[in-house]
Order: sequence, then structure tokens, then C-alpha cells
Amino acid sequence: MESIFRQLLLFLLIGFAIADNPHFHFDWTVSYTPLAPLGISKPVITINGQFPGPTLNATTNDILNINVRNDLPEPFLLTWNGVQQRRNSWQDGVEGTNCPIAPGKNWTYSFQVKDQIGSFFYFPSLLLQKASGGYGAVHINNRVVIPVPFSPPHQEFNVLIGDWYNADNRELRASLDRGNYLPTPDGILINGVGPYQTNFAFRPGATYRLRISNVGLKTSVNFRIQDHLMLLVETEGSYTLKQYYVNLDIHVGQSYSVLVTANQSSGRSYYMVATSRFIIPELAGIAIIQYPGSQANPIGPFPPGPGPFDFRYSMEQARSIRWDLSVGAARPNPQGSFHYGQIHVSQNIILENDMAIIGNHQRYTVNGISFVHPDTPLKLADYFQLNDVFNTDSIPKTPDGRYPALGTSVIDLKYRNFIHIVFQNPLPILQTWHIDGYNFFVVGMDEGNWDDSRRSTYNLVDAISRSTIQVYPNSWTAIMVELDNQGMWNVRSQEADKWYLGQELYIRVKGVGQDNPSTIPIQDEAPIPANVIRCGRAGRFT
Repeated sequence: MESIFRQLLLFLLIGFAIADNPHFHFDWTVSYTPLAPLGISKPVITINGQFPGPTLNATTNDILNINVRNDLPEPFLLTWNGVQQRRNSWQDGVEGTNCPIAPGKNWTYSFQVKDQIGSFFYFPSLLLQKASGGYGAVHINNRVVIPVPFSPPHQEFNVLIGDWYNADNRELRASLDRGNYLPTPDGILINGVGPYQTNFAFRPGATYRLRISNVGLKTSVNFRIQDHLMLLVETEGSYTLKQYYVNLDIHVGQSYSVLVTANQSSGRSYYMVATSRFIIPELAGIAIIQYPGSQANPIGPFPPGPGPFDFRYSMEQARSIRWDLSVGAARPNPQGSFHYGQIHVSQNIILENDMAIIGNHQRYTVNGISFVHPDTPLKLADYFQLNDVFNTDSIPKTPDGRYPALGTSVIDLKYRNFIHIVFQNPLPILQTWHIDGYNFFVVGMDEGNWDDSRRSTYNLVDAISRSTIQVYPNSWTAIMVELDNQGMWNVRSQEADKWYLGQELYIRVKGVGQDNPSTIPIQDEAPIPANVIRCGRAGRFT
């Protein structure tokens, strides 16, 4: 009886705490709209008729309720790239956690942007639908009691950059299903339109915050502005040491905030350029920065960028991005008060990406396993204890040379543990990884194969904390992460074709003795939502 009373008291206390935070409600209708960003019309996924979709603007600890109506002729889900969904993987919006929203139906996401600030974005997670749009920006702003570590900008702009295909997602998906590779993109979009179609108005002497995200399918970009420096201040929820950059590599799924001071005079305009990296031919997205009185196009050539295949330049730039230890972010205590380099590592995992022909089809693998989704989302299968949907020994925690195979890969990890993961890339192409539910510390990256001797090169003091990281060709990247967010979380290639063809896995994070959902305290994980969609073998539970 005492235990029940304590649980009830805790539930009430948490309820009161949530009630103290503002609630916001949004109604979004998802549909196809004929648009021609690069001059060739195709059905583009719009939200309330907009492409890109509405900006989701929130403040730390806000409660967001987003009612999504699916007017597409196919199932649909949105995922919230970089939003951690604290204690609440029920709202993550990927195929392993949620049943899709059926055509003609609606579903309401309800989640708190707890203990986060920063720049992120949302996008469709099913059926390669991201190739047809459906994405938009997410801002999580500081609470007024937490100072922002730079002066307020005159204005903020979203800069959503991504490769674009004139073929729609259904055509591209059919091509992948036939065993083809995705072709070279047809171009680069900035804020949903092609070259010279986007303008940004600058006023001399003013400073602007650009929230930049690579929302594309598979292409890294280099971003730069003619005759203007960029002061990097934030990436994916972490405030960075303030450093100036003349250009910035932004890989698929990554987000940055930069401050740009309008240091030029009235009467001229300037190029904003995003060029593709590591592919031939080089593609360019171009926007125009206009000062008062400017009439003509910018003068002179595009600002120069790095060599198209200069991986060393890109790696050195990535290593230069550091955590600002002296400032607070979502909480008042400085970011550097968390001494990650002094925490005992309880487990080491090596995840190696590769490609393979399995059953006469092109697939992508992690440690030899190419992921296939069962008929029931893993989160629901775990909650209803459907033991025949997946098992947690289907993927090795280090590469073991096994013959490539299909499987439903889930790794069991313990809540509150602190782990070390190495992403090993043996291929001659760049790889980008994301972990839902978490930020992690990027402690090292280098060429060659990882071994224990590489630990001596780790940054254990001010490594950047983020949720998406690149692994360069024939190279490795090492991260450390505290497993402080219970749930079922997706680990995926951010490149849409690799993700679609199996390069993902899930981590199930649970406390000791909490295998039965009824034993999980509410302070560790949110209960199953009342409106949860049940499908597959979970459909029989009411």
C-alpha cells in the first residue's frame, strides 16, 4: 500500500510540474501539392500548403501537441530530428516506435521539449517520403532565466538546405527496390526553392542568426557567404566555442547556428552558396543577400570553397568545433560542469557500416545485419511483451565477420550506463549517423581502423555534444553517451537510401529489473499514450 501511495504521489507531482509549463496546440494537414523547385513539376509533400513546412518555435520545457492529418494516399509519420523526447520514445515518429498514420486519418503527437535548446528539424520518416519534402525547422529557445551566450540578433533566418530529385519518392523507392543506386541529385534547394529564388534582407551593421540544417537525402554541403564571416555559436542543442568560419561543411541531418554581421554597405547584394561535397558534378544552391537599395545580382564570382574531395579539410574543420564549457544551455549550470571524460565507461560497442547483396538485392548493413521491420513496431512489441517479434542477440556489438543477412537488430543497454561507441567506416564514401533520444560527445575521429591505442587521441574535456555525426571514408569516429533517456531508440544512417535499405538498428534502454512495463516508474518513462495507434500483433490489445 505504501508503494502504491508513493507512486500516486509521484504521479501527481509530475503532473503538477508539467501543468506549470505552457501547452501549445497545432493542426497540421499533410498533402501532395504540385510544385517545381527546379523547374520540373512533381508532387511535393506540404504541411498546411507550405513547403518547407511551418517552423515549430518553442521554449525549453514547453508541451507541444501537434495534430497531424494525413491526406496522402499512403501511410505517414514525422520524426523530430535531434529533439530528444525525454522519457517518451512513444512520440519519436519512426517505424520502430510508432504505427503509421493511415491515409485520411489523424494522430496527435504530444511531447515536452524538456531540458533542450537549439536548432533542429522534422521530416517524414517512412517510404523515402523525405525525397518529396515534408520537412521544416524546429527552434527550441532558452528560458528567460537562462542567459543566451551572445547578444540578441536583429533577426533570425531559417536556412534549410538539401539535395533535390525531380523524381518523386515513389519513383526513387521503386528504383531502389529494383536494386539500383540513387542517381546524382538534380540540384540543391535553399528553403525549398532552386538557385536565385531565395532572398535575405540585411541591414548594414545588424547581426543575424542563421539556423542552418542539411535536410537532404544523402549529400553533404559546404555553406558560405560572399564577403561575410560566420561566427559559429550552436549546433544541435550545444553552445559552441565561438569561432569564425569562412565556410562550413554540413552533413546530412546536421544543424548549426551562426551569427553573421552585415558588414557591407547599402546598394549591393551578395551570394549565399551551398555546394555539394564529395560528388561529381558539383551542384550549387544559391540565395541572395540584399542590402538596402541593391538592384542587380551580386558582383564577382561565387565565394571559393574547399576542394570537392578534400576530406582532410573537412575532418580538421569538424575537430575544431568544441563545447563552450563556461555557459549554460537548457539549465543554468555551465555545460562544462558535466565532466564526461571522468566517467567510467561500462560498455564498448563498435558499429561497422557496409553494403552487401542479400537475396539478389542491394542492401546496407551494420555489423553484417541489414535491418527489416517486423509487422509490429518494436516499442509496442516490447510494451505488450510479444517475445516473438525481436530478440536482443540478433546483432553483434562488434563486427565478427559474419555472412551478411537480414534481421531485426536490437541492442539491450542499461539505463544510466555510460557507454563508448565507435563508428567504423571501411568504405570509400562518407557515412553519417544519428541516434534518436540522445546527444553524445564526439571524442575522436581519424583515418584508418580504430583500435585501443586511438583512445590516447580522445578529447575528454570539451568535445562537442550533438546527435548527428559524420564518419569519413576508410575512417572511424568515436562517441561517448550517457544512457539517461529510457526507451526504444533508433540508430540510423542519415542517408535516406542506406536507411531505407537496412542501415539502422535500435537500442532498448531499460533499468535493471524493468523488463515488465508495469515495473517502470513514471519518472523513468512516460506511460503508453491513451491515443496510441495499435497495429500488427499489437492490434489485438485494447
